[in-house]
Amino acid sequence: MSVDNVTAVAPASSRRPWAVRGSVLAVAAAAGVVLLAGPAAAHVSVQPQGEAAQGGYATVNFKVPNERDDASTVKLEINFPADHPLTSVMPQPVPGWDVKVTKEKLDKPLESHGNKITEAVSKVTWTAEKDGAVAPGTFQQFPVSLGALPEDADQLVFKAIQTYDSKEVVRWIEEPTEGEEPESPAPVLALTAASGDGHGAASDDKEAKAGSGHGDDTEKASSEQAAESSSDSTARILAVVGILIGLAGVAFGVLSGRRRTTS
Repeated sequence: MSVDNVTAVAPASSRRPWAVRGSVLAVAAAAGVVLLAGPAAAHVSVQPQGEAAQGGYATVNFKVPNERDDASTVKLEINFPADHPLTSVMPQPVPGWDVKVTKEKLDKPLESHGNKITEAVSKVTWTAEKDGAVAPGTFQQFPVSLGALPEDADQLVFKAIQTYDSKEVVRWIEEPTEGEEPESPAPVLALTAASGDGHGAASDDKEAKAGSGHGDDTEKASSEQAAESSSDSTARILAVVGILIGLAGVAFGVLSGRRRTTS
């Protein structure tokens, strides 16, 4: 065998680094896709429209994503915390959904604006009417005006039960622990510190707006929905970019290997 024949074919070891680099790029891109796609798969959550201050009133959105590919969400049950009863709970009508508010007697009456409150809302249940279900790949928000928020707590935990038309029931009822998120976390509303008047956003005018659902609530709701939609879209775009980068890495590795073989 001549020297020319020996040197004409590149040894396999010289081609491995390029193939390995392409594989590494593909794995890194796939890992990026997993990390980016993770936040998009969410559970039932609650977010305020604006601020939820201690002692004040707020309008919040319970966001319900559909996490199944072959079933639609047809019922949502939100259980209110018994250790911090709220004297005012008013759900905003949601097209295609029937809503029921359940109240229970309080063991200890509360005082609110000079009135004695003997019962408080313990549960709000939304049931889908015809064509109102949350279909696969979509989410629905359920706005609720509530207050007065407790002054001695920094959060409220709402236990949620999500029912699908396949009869599957998912219970988002596990309270979060410090440093670790449970498998089925309950929605948690974070409360901010009260402002100088001691009631956060609970001035008479703001309470009236929160109770009636008028004022700036509609604009804030639209802004919140637009921001969430933008976040979901950004996650999907970044995931696609990650896939393209991975494919480009594989292609680069293959082409580089062929070029070295040819040379």
